[in-house]
Amino acid sequence: MLVYPSSIDLSSRTPRYLAGRLAVRRGGIGTRWRRLTAGRQALLALAHPRCGDTYAQLAAGFGIGIATAYRYIREAVDVLAALAPTLAEAMRVARTKAFVILDGTLPPIDRIAADTPYYSGKRKRHGMNVQVLTDPFGRLLWVSPALPGSTHDLTAARTHGIVDALHDADLKCWAYKAYQGAGRSIRVPFRGRRLKRWQRRHNSTHAKIRCLGEQAMATLKGRRLLRKLRCGTNRITEIVQTILVLHHASA
Repeated sequence: MLVYPSSIDLSSRTPRYLAGRLAVRRGGIGTRWRRLTAGRQALLALAHPRCGDTYAQLAAGFGIGIATAYRYIREAVDVLAALAPTLAEAMRVARTKAFVILDGTLPPIDRIAADTPYYSGKRKRHGMNVQVLTDPFGRLLWVSPALPGSTHDLTAARTHGIVDALHDADLKCWAYKAYQGAGRSIRVPFRGRRLKRWQRRHNSTHAKIRCLGEQAMATLKGRRLLRKLRCGTNRITEIVQTILVLHHASA
């Protein structure tokens, strides 16, 4: 396999942050020697979700075995996922904001047609349902554990306790039409084709506010790994939480 130099469009703060966390873990488990330093392992783990390269490609580029590359990346993902904020912690931060934006995304997965629990009838593909909370400027606050893609966004929000958490915090939230019926805390646009003029104006204003949340979706989808996940469905939650932690670390 041929190897060539490449680059990753990330700030130097992100690999330093991850390298520090990995160094702490190595000290905690008493690691004496590894093929890669903590800094190189951090770079390896960051290249995987950002570029979407396979383990074989990354192993060749870093001069290690495929199994070693897999272990190093999985270790980094576990370290970062453990630092992801809980919903309660995100609510404490959200209370300092004027409002939050709630949206759902469906990272596609590599599944066959028989896997009906993972098939989204709305988006016509297999995937995992992930709920996302952002601040008024479109910055990620919290991501939910992944549910099968057939789960409706409102059902997912209730399952994760987002609706109750927003109500208890008395926090205003903007969301799109799928969350209609969630309660007064979650504001959605009017539905229907024959709307009155004031309802159309309301929907226009609502869309201008909610579109800021698309910046957070771009943050997630900017990782090529999330464009086609080929790992086990039980690992997707950790991967999404890893991206959240890295987003906070680079802010």
